[in-house]
Amino acid sequence: MDEASALETFRAETREWLEANCPAQMREPVRGDDDICWGGRKWRFSSDAQRLWLERMAARGWTVPEWPRDYGGGGLSRAEAKVLAEEMRRIRARPPLSSFGIWMLGPALLRFGSEAQKKEHLPPIARGEIRWCQGYSEPGAGSDLASLRTSALLEGDHYVVNGQKVWTSYADKADWIFCLVRTDSQAPKHLGISFLLFDMQSEGVTTSPIRLISGASPFCQTFFDNVRVPRQNLVGEPGRGWDIAKYLLTHEREMIGGMDMGASGRDSISQMAKKALGAGDGPLPDPLLRADIVRQEIDSWAFGLTMERVKDETKAGHGMGALSSMLKYYGTELNKRRLELMMSLRGTDGLAFGDDGEGDLARAWLRSRANSIEGGTSEVQLNIIAKNVLRLPAG
Repeated sequence: MDEASALETFRAETREWLEANCPAQMREPVRGDDDICWGGRKWRFSSDAQRLWLERMAARGWTVPEWPRDYGGGGLSRAEAKVLAEEMRRIRARPPLSSFGIWMLGPALLRFGSEAQKKEHLPPIARGEIRWCQGYSEPGAGSDLASLRTSALLEGDHYVVNGQKVWTSYADKADWIFCLVRTDSQAPKHLGISFLLFDMQSEGVTTSPIRLISGASPFCQTFFDNVRVPRQNLVGEPGRGWDIAKYLLTHEREMIGGMDMGASGRDSISQMAKKALGAGDGPLPDPLLRADIVRQEIDSWAFGLTMERVKDETKAGHGMGALSSMLKYYGTELNKRRLELMMSLRGTDGLAFGDDGEGDLARAWLRSRANSIEGGTSEVQLNIIAKNVLRLPAG
């Protein structure tokens, strides 16, 4: 059987399995944070359907379809993973699991982790058993991340960690953290940083949520007071954590950039417009609004194809590098434009800000402002693009 025929056979089998195993409730649009399954020790499923969908997909390794089977993945090729994504979109299936472990830590461990670390941490990520958070930014080290001061001093078989992180997304809900720490205060700032994993239940770890303008508190301050971390939880070599951090950031920026893509389980802008304006199957009455919606959806599709091309090139060994900054910047702008357009569709109704779910759109619109900051500010991304993609001379 040639490759094309094998792929069509895989598509037919995948379609049949998804039709039989994806609960009807998991084919409805996501309506709030509870509809997004984050997993972890503290997670409480919003429904039996959400639990069942995760269990069924995890059993096949399809929460992380391209990871090796030995680490809880599906062992699919890039082409097979594309087919799976297409078939999930066809039935509007929601992702069974959302996870920083999947988007960021997993790829870093697959490249830099020891075999013992991969076997310990990757399967629980794939099954949704452990939820991770990211310990990067500090009060004095945001865009200039290499200036971080959180220290980890080796004492026997343990590192002793002291310091503070900020903007630690969902730290109060996470089970473990992947953390940048300074293990050598005498080395040049990029060379004294290491990459450490530890349990958020460790003695000396405390978190404090930060309330945002949207009214939500996804970000936290995180404090470490003489936290003892086993030496074997160091990923890679001491003092070489910056290499891991940069690699992980390319995946984080890709993840942030991809927020505007037509994800499974979410209505398109045109569908939202018809619902909001009661247009039924007919055209929207406002030609300017129609033009804005078409422009947004064309740009989103073009961006989605660009992301697919970059992923294919990365899979072929070309590396993503500075292109992640391009994806992050443009994806951020698309997401902000999408929410601006959604607010325009709702008019003054979009400004509702109650506690009964009416304010979800306004909160999401306000939250999108942070996309220009998290994962590296837009200004920093533009500088990276100018220098490393466009090769412009320094000003």
